[in-house]
Amino acid sequence: MENFDQIFTLLAEQEGIGLNTDILETGLINILALLAILVYTGRDFLGSLLEERKTTIVKGVQDAEDRLNEAQKRLSEAEKQLNQANLVISEIKNETVSTKKVLLESDAFQAKKDLKIRFERALATFRSKERQIFLEIKQQIISLVLKRTVIRAQEAFEPKERATALINDTINKLEGDLL
Repeated sequence: MENFDQIFTLLAEQEGIGLNTDILETGLINILALLAILVYTGRDFLGSLLEERKTTIVKGVQDAEDRLNEAQKRLSEAEKQLNQANLVISEIKNETVSTKKVLLESDAFQAKKDLKIRFERALATFRSKERQIFLEIKQQIISLVLKRTVIRAQEAFEPKERATALINDTINKLEGDLL
């Protein structure tokens, strides 16, 4: 920063900044001659370099465009394949849902059928047990009634011969009614 201040201090002390209009003193002719020689001799060299660079750039742009077109084609193909895959997936999902429904309905029908068979077996077993119990109770009642009847008959008819004859008579009458 100090050097920068010194430059402005020196310029302020002297005449200041000005434009030198003397062509020979400034070397303007030398600079223009040098530029003319460079342009004349370097035209072919620079021209070929620039032409080569232009060709490389054009070729690079064309390659990039070709790659872009190829990428767009592959993208469109991939999108088509994705759409087809989505269709197949949705079709598979629909088939899966319908298959599940059919299987569930089949399972429900089979379960109803199994339950019906089990219920019918249980009902048949219940009825069989009911009949068996009814017959056992009937046998016990008949046996009890016969025992009481025998006891009452023996009490009412002390002599055994008369009681035996009466019982045999009654049994014979009952056999005739039962047959």
